[in-house]
Amino acid sequence: MKGLKAITGWLRAHVGWHTLGLFASLVIIAIAAVVLYEMLRNIHPGQVLDALTGTDPWRVGLAALFVAAAYFTLTFYDWFALRSIERPDIPYRVAALASFTSYSVGHNVGFSAFTGGTVRYRIYSAHGLGAIEVAKLCFVTGLTFWLGNIAILGLGITIEPWAASAVDQLPPWINRFIGIALLAGLAGYVFWVGLKPRRIGVGEGHWAVTLPGSKLTLMQIAIGIIDLTCCAAAMYVLMPQTPFIDPIALGVVFISATLLGFASHAPGGLGVFDAAMLVALPQFEKEALLGALLLLRLLYYVTPFAIALIILGIREFLVNRAHRRALALETAEMAGSPCEAGKAELASGSTPVAADPTSPAERELPPRRRATG
Repeated sequence: MKGLKAITGWLRAHVGWHTLGLFASLVIIAIAAVVLYEMLRNIHPGQVLDALTGTDPWRVGLAALFVAAAYFTLTFYDWFALRSIERPDIPYRVAALASFTSYSVGHNVGFSAFTGGTVRYRIYSAHGLGAIEVAKLCFVTGLTFWLGNIAILGLGITIEPWAASAVDQLPPWINRFIGIALLAGLAGYVFWVGLKPRRIGVGEGHWAVTLPGSKLTLMQIAIGIIDLTCCAAAMYVLMPQTPFIDPIALGVVFISATLLGFASHAPGGLGVFDAAMLVALPQFEKEALLGALLLLRLLYYVTPFAIALIILGIREFLVNRAHRRALALETAEMAGSPCEAGKAELASGSTPVAADPTSPAERELPPRRRATG
């Protein structure tokens, strides 16, 4: 234990967790790039195109509905987080806008904690939230994401440990043990937050966050499970029809691959997610599976990203126009006040000057005679 603490202290002092995390991300991306190259170097682009165009339209439409349901569920991440940080005054429409745009941008740009947080701050700051409150909100939404992942992955690995073995190359019995441990840890967390209010964070000041209680945590888990289930269902609908794959097994592979892509911080998990799916599902033809993955990217990443950029652009235009109008109105009101009107008249030279009481003849006399005459 002392050795572990010593290693942790050395890493914190000489390397830094940020640098270590960046290094780990680069290693994951490099490994995925090599694997992806080896798997795709002999692929036939024409067959991939055939797989894309040969997918039934109703399957694409159903997958699009599942993706829409997933993004709709994501709006409740922010809605729930706003109530957790005691800001229920923010309406749902604002939470939905912030959630959809931040996740759409974060999924595609990469480093979602930073990019998504920036988008959220831009939107929520207009409604009175400060940087610290937005940071708290991002923490709660991240907690919801991970609780949902732990729950659904724990269940899936426990039921289908062989599917997880296709990704992590561990024996099925070890994966089943991991799944049971995840579920036990999740149950322990729910029990722990239910005993009394738990606060975590930096110090006792503004950075401290009160964790949701047991009932609200169960709601968090449910939101996360629904979100991930919709995503996995979209992938399942787009998969090649043969050979058959169990929905739970595909869900385990899909979520595991998604988490690897998330850990890489690559835009959309590009390369990492795809390599994990291709490695874990060797029973499918590569061209057909790659076509399904490209369709999923189009529906889950590209289309929401384009919509989010349009929405953000329109919002910025409307906000700036309203700001200019308010500034012009304020300037007009200031110009209409008596004080400002007087300043304007003096500046223009139109202010009347009081008449000189002396006669023209007196004005011709020297000053001393004028005063004594």
